[in-house]
Amino acid sequence: MPAPKQFLPQPTPETAHFWEGAKAGELRLQRCSACNHAYFPPRPFCPDCGSRDVAVFKASGDAKLYSYVINHRPRPDFGEEPHSIAVVELAEGPRMMTNIVGCPQTPEALQLDMPLKVTFEDKSDDIALPKFTPADSQAGA
Repeated sequence: MPAPKQFLPQPTPETAHFWEGAKAGELRLQRCSACNHAYFPPRPFCPDCGSRDVAVFKASGDAKLYSYVINHRPRPDFGEEPHSIAVVELAEGPRMMTNIVGCPQTPEALQLDMPLKVTFEDKSDDIALPKFTPADSQAGA
């Protein structure tokens, strides 16, 4: 039986910096030079003021858990085990949909506002997906 097909993002000129950063182990965001608003997802203009004077910067990778659900339905690309589908709030302000990894996928382990740190999961030669792990699990790493 062939492996299940994984649906991966397709970089565009507007998102290439984000995917190149993820592959290099960096979380790259954009900041508006006119109003200083940091934002995600990538786009060529500021969603706050509309300015096209934007720059890419390397984010800290720090975040906190904002919201989540635990999916108990098997998915070919996630396996048979439950997995979280989460929204994290980055230290720079934007929120990002992702998965929490490196801890039990239970309400007891996934506490709102828990500190998180980005990690990257290689999916292909071109794509690494940012995911988040509890920050205390990386202490001393």
